[in-house]
Amino acid sequence: METPVLSVTEVATSQIKRILEQEELADQAVRVGIADKSPTGFQYRLEFCDRSEHLETDLVFEHDGVTFYIDADSVADLRGCSLDYVDTGFSAGFKFENPNKPKLLSDPIAERVHRVIQERINPGVASHGGQVTLLDVKEGTAYVRLGGGCQGCGHADSTVKEGIQSMICEEVPEIHTVLDVTDHAAGTNPYFQA
Repeated sequence: METPVLSVTEVATSQIKRILEQEELADQAVRVGIADKSPTGFQYRLEFCDRSEHLETDLVFEHDGVTFYIDADSVADLRGCSLDYVDTGFSAGFKFENPNKPKLLSDPIAERVHRVIQERINPGVASHGGQVTLLDVKEGTAYVRLGGGCQGCGHADSTVKEGIQSMICEEVPEIHTVLDVTDHAAGTNPYFQA
């Protein structure tokens, strides 16, 4: 038996129905897809749409009276995914649990580098409004892009060499070089002016 593309929890279904009823959108469907795919993650799309917006290529399914349209180009990356609605008391929203990983994270070395960036590096650069994204890992070199306040920052070179590279190489000894491939001239709000 083939794994379903998307399973929807009862909580998510009832929340969708509540929104449809509250907003008087009885004739709407729910469009699901991957809006943006980076080498290390997916940005999901979940939106209401008119049933007339159904495309021939969409995967269509009904769940407990709710119609879902899944973008054809997202099917492979969503297969086995579940959609839930989570309310922690502090925040609430729809949550995708996806067993699929972007291709880059199938490489155990790249996955470890990504984890160092997410857990150790990004919390630090976030205080400057920045973020670091892993783009690729090849032959002992990690390629990264700096964004936000790090893009165009006058200290980006030292941040990469003294901070990012040393943390990654310490945690992932298979990596010996970190290269910043950011177009720093395109930065619009650098933390430090060059």
